[in-house]
Amino acid sequence: MKPPPFIYHDPTTVAEATELIGRLDNALVLAGGQSLMPMLNFRVVTPDHLIDINRIKPLSDISMIGGILCRFGAMTRQRDLEFSADVMRVFPIIPEALQHVGHRQTRNRGTFGGSLCHLDPSAELVNLVALHDGVLQATNRAGARPIEMADWITGIMTHAMEPGELLAGIDLKIWPHRHGYAFEEFARRHGDFAIAAVGCLIDLAADGTIARAALCVSGLGPAPVRVTKAERLLMGELPSHEVFRAAAVEAEELEATTDIYVSGAYRQHLARILTYRALERAVTRGRERSAA
Repeated sequence: MKPPPFIYHDPTTVAEATELIGRLDNALVLAGGQSLMPMLNFRVVTPDHLIDINRIKPLSDISMIGGILCRFGAMTRQRDLEFSADVMRVFPIIPEALQHVGHRQTRNRGTFGGSLCHLDPSAELVNLVALHDGVLQATNRAGARPIEMADWITGIMTHAMEPGELLAGIDLKIWPHRHGYAFEEFARRHGDFAIAAVGCLIDLAADGTIARAALCVSGLGPAPVRVTKAERLLMGELPSHEVFRAAAVEAEELEATTDIYVSGAYRQHLARILTYRALERAVTRGRERSAA
């Protein structure tokens, strides 16, 4: 199939792009195109205008801010995230999770911001931003507006940007260098969207107890879910089978949908198994990184 007719725009600055977005009716933004192009070809969307932001170079920057924050330009390619030495040093879970994203060809074109705007419920990068309590930077002709990740998802594949806004960047706070991490996913085939996936971050105190934990499960419903009960349960505990099992049970109790592929009960089962595995691996890595 072929896309419907549209007028193509090719801005080179954020100001030019936001002016077009604010002025034009029925306009869509083209980033990596890995989701948008199939939707155009199948005529799921029929824009009158297509605004291509690929030539806006600042939107591809990765900037470390004061050693506590990293800002990713919305146009940062997934392949660049996968092979960035800076990302590997401070966010090692990102390259690990990206191994599950499509295939090399899709990661060459797919972008960080594109995934956050498309908001597939099983998307790995959406899970990671929720895991890190990310802040998304929306901008329009009047200026920038930060949006907490907790407020970003307003429904199934629906985000909180207002008409006329462009996603310019994603801010993630940096965890201590010694933290452990793990990303566990189960899919029908490698490269498919996850049936269930779990992101995990663990910071161990000097006495070996868990000082801080973050757990995020995706694939169960319309958006990733932070398992806050499990995070609180883990705090101050020595890592053990019993503690991991109790946290995994909390993940299993999350609501899950049934579809043509698997039942909700099976997704809940996967959430428990993957959470336990993620905790084991994250703690092991945390101990290794603390001893290094």
